[in-house]
Amino acid sequence: MAETQSPQPGEAPIAPAAEPPVKVFPGAVYECVRCGTRTTQEELSSLPEVKCICGYRVFRKVRPSVVKQIKAV
Repeated sequence: MAETQSPQPGEAPIAPAAEPPVKVFPGAVYECVRCGTRTTQEELSSLPEVKCICGYRVFRKVRPSVVKQIKAV
C-alpha cells in the first residue's frame, strides 16, 4: 500500500498535474466523409463522442472558399 504524505507545516500542498487546455477553433466547420453532413466544432464538442448522425467517426475540415493571394517577392 502506498501512503499519502500530508505537507509539512509551512509547505504548500502538492497539486495534481493539470491537463493542457483543448484548442477550440470557433469558426471551424467539419464534414462527414461518409454522408457529407456539415457540423461545427461547438456541436461536436457538446456531444459525448465525436460521431456523425450516420454513425461514422471520420471528419474532414472544410476549407474556406476564399483563396488567399500574396505578392511574390
